[in-house]
Amino acid sequence: MVKGEKRMKSQDLVTRDYTILMHKRLHGISFKKRAPRAIREIKKFAQMHMGTADVRIDARLNKAVWANGIRNVPHRLRVRLSRKRNEDEEAEERLYTLVSHVPGDAKHQVTEIVTDV
Repeated sequence: MVKGEKRMKSQDLVTRDYTILMHKRLHGISFKKRAPRAIREIKKFAQMHMGTADVRIDARLNKAVWANGIRNVPHRLRVRLSRKRNEDEEAEERLYTLVSHVPGDAKHQVTEIVTDV
């Protein structure tokens, strides 16, 4: 990168894998609000790490969060965050983040960049 040239982080199309520790994010939340709060926390996590206001949750991730019911959300979730271009011309945001579930054990896995698109 040339000195003086600025490049915004949110301009890149990128895909990354993260492990989200849901247990610490849901500590102290009443039972009937745990799964809905988990979805909100995943969206907040994606906004923070990808820098986009528009975050979309994949149906498989939603099923993984709700698999054990409203009370028993998994302690850890392995997710794939993909920053993509918004094809809709009337959209307010140029980029959006798609959050999808990565099946398998989420324990002892670190953040990794999967692909650069």
